[in-house]
Amino acid sequence: MTSSLKSLLASAAVKGVTEARARIFGHVLNPTGQRSPHKILRKKLIGEKVAQWYPYDIKKDDPLVMARQEHERLSKLEMLKRRGKGPPKKGQGRRAVKRNK
Repeated sequence: MTSSLKSLLASAAVKGVTEARARIFGHVLNPTGQRSPHKILRKKLIGEKVAQWYPYDIKKDDPLVMARQEHERLSKLEMLKRRGKGPPKKGQGRRAVKRNK
């Protein structure tokens, strides 16, 4: 009977110490061991830092730069078409030909 009383007191003391430690250090007490989103939620959000890492692209705002790039793209495409290396018409590619056979 005394051993069960000692074990009961010991378990109560351990439980009290665990709760106190959790309160002091700001831990979340999870005695049942169930899954909890706490680990994910306590992490810092990193989206802003990632966005700040990449420089701001000025070219996207300038319509003259965008127009010049589009003109270069179209002229290159026209040159490739003249050489017969341009993209096929819709439904005329390699895969379309193999499917019909």
